[in-house]
Amino acid sequence: MSSFDERERGEEAKFAHDASLRFKAEARRNKHLAHWASAEMGVTEADAIANYVAEVIAADMTEAGPADVVRKIKADFDAKNVEIDERAIEAKIAQFDIQARGEVLSEA
Repeated sequence: MSSFDERERGEEAKFAHDASLRFKAEARRNKHLAHWASAEMGVTEADAIANYVAEVIAADMTEAGPADVVRKIKADFDAKNVEIDERAIEAKIAQFDIQARGEVLSEA
């Protein structure tokens, strides 16, 4: 095997590893976000929070980027008359993104 082939396999493995870490960090970010949103909406029941976490993670699969999550949480806030705007949700996403990346990297 040539050194080029070895380097190519190494790069492919690194790409796959990085993609896995990104996915885990985004899922963790969405979990933190769902817990925060649940608290803001006054949801305290563990099963309801767990279901909401799954809904937020699933919402993030709709399109690239966090816009789909912002729309989902904003719609949920509006339905519960929670006065938090999109900018505040985006700020929480940024905060939890940093936190989640740190957590995932420390576990890797």
